[in-house]
Amino acid sequence: MTHTYDWIVNFFTHERILSLIRSGVILAAGLLLARLLAGSIARMLSRYTSQPQQVLLRKIVFYLLAAVVVASSLRELGFQLSVLLGAAGVLTVALGFAAQTSASNIISGLFLLADRPFQIGDVIQVGETTGVVNSIELISVKLRTFQNALVRIPNEELIKSQVINLTSYPIRRIDIEVGVAYKENISRVRELLLEVADRNPLCLEEPAPLFIFKGYGESSLDLLFCVWCAKDNFLQLMNSIQEEIKLAFDKHNIEIPFPQRTLNVGAATEPFAVRLVEKS
Repeated sequence: MTHTYDWIVNFFTHERILSLIRSGVILAAGLLLARLLAGSIARMLSRYTSQPQQVLLRKIVFYLLAAVVVASSLRELGFQLSVLLGAAGVLTVALGFAAQTSASNIISGLFLLADRPFQIGDVIQVGETTGVVNSIELISVKLRTFQNALVRIPNEELIKSQVINLTSYPIRRIDIEVGVAYKENISRVRELLLEVADRNPLCLEEPAPLFIFKGYGESSLDLLFCVWCAKDNFLQLMNSIQEEIKLAFDKHNIEIPFPQRTLNVGAATEPFAVRLVEKS
């Protein structure tokens, strides 16, 4: 116990305590200043950069300044900067071999930020995943699905995959496939669909609704009815207009057929006797 006390007394000399205090002040004040400078630079360039680019710029500036602050704090404690740089170089090489995937994701992230195929708040579809872009990082993009689940997609996968931005433009089109019976008058069906779109306040007048006769199905005349709406009203209109179409068809006795099959069970001919003859 005495030896430990003597070691503590000898280690924490007056000069060393002052060095610890100066190092702590440099570290705390430097990190605070780095955060303030990073935010100020990002705001100054906000007119020329998008939101994801501002986030990336803020992080790069902060980490660079933080590295300088940490190095200055360690130097105040007596660490040799050349030794630290040598150790950092060896560590960087080792991490480079171990983190090739991360490096690829970082490079892909820079391409995404330069290309800007989507922004924070956009709804995108990647493969079978659809969600709102929560953040765009150097390594990955985080989506919030409509089931309120968090999905992390590596940037390298985004570069290699087809990315569909569902909210890039201010308006969207809803495609409604409709089938009516062969006995129905197509012109009358077209008029009813246009009337339904005209009564719905969410449907845009320009671009105008689109009616397409797709062809002759197995049990129906196949039609495609397309309406446009503001992107924020997409889900609401998609639900409401289909219900309104069904009500309009019921009111005017427009038949929506469904596939039917007729199954005949039985033999086509009467059975007959068969005699087997053994060949000698």
